[in-house]
Amino acid sequence: MTSPAERYRQAARRDSTQRRYRQALEHFADKWGGLLPASSESVVRYLAAHAEQLSSATLRTHLAALAQWHTQHGFADPTKQPQVRDVLRGIRAEHPRPIKQAEVLPLQALEGCIAGLQVQAASSDSAERLRAYRDQALILLGFWRALRSDDLCRLRIEHIQLRPGQSLEVFLATGKTDRHHVGKTVSVPALKRLCPVEAYERWLAASGLQQGPVFRAIDRWGHIGPDRLNPNSVSRLLRLAFVRNGLEGQGYSGHSLRRGFATWASENEWGTKALMEYVGWRDVQSALRYIDANAPFGDWLR
Repeated sequence: MTSPAERYRQAARRDSTQRRYRQALEHFADKWGGLLPASSESVVRYLAAHAEQLSSATLRTHLAALAQWHTQHGFADPTKQPQVRDVLRGIRAEHPRPIKQAEVLPLQALEGCIAGLQVQAASSDSAERLRAYRDQALILLGFWRALRSDDLCRLRIEHIQLRPGQSLEVFLATGKTDRHHVGKTVSVPALKRLCPVEAYERWLAASGLQQGPVFRAIDRWGHIGPDRLNPNSVSRLLRLAFVRNGLEGQGYSGHSLRRGFATWASENEWGTKALMEYVGWRDVQSALRYIDANAPFGDWLR
């Protein structure tokens, strides 16, 4: 049984980060055959062996996992040695790769998906009806508040203040950039159409939920589970919402909601500062990765 101290220690780190770190350690020790504790020489050989197969971003994650393991177990961190950093810089120089980004979810596609879900919300099948209400709330909240999949799945009813026809005041318990785990409260406005506030209100009414996780699994009989959705399931949920309505959604993922909002806001002349503050980005480069800048060439285009 996990002790209270260990439980709180684990809670200090994001589930998604720890999952990636475990996978990285398994890759180093089990698949590659590296020994723990590791030497800086073995780490250098590991990086060189996977320079062409793995991106430099993935290799940085693997180094972070190795660093954490050594620190937790009281060993010197081999990843801090200059030769390790030099090899990683050399890999970036010789094997540059474009940053993979989620496909943008445009407003027109969002409208089509929500319209289909509204039809399903009138179904006589309880499971289909509940999934439609849940998916509308999740997709619209994720889009208009540009929330990550982790943030959506951690939402709790007791942390959300509903003001019908006005807004939602949502407490986000923690986040990717919230290293001190203090959380923050954000506002979600009511809109004339595609309204996240109405969608959330309808989901609560249909589900009868009064506390606990907002978004949960629903089985084939329409039973709502007690636990929150896994963040890894958000991309699949989004794609299925499109497929069930006869729409093309294969390229979308949970991050498509975030990119979709950023692109919409940019097209509607939001300033970079306002967009960064609303979404929660700390630097301009992070924001620009999410925005599709279509430069107007006018009559010069063929």
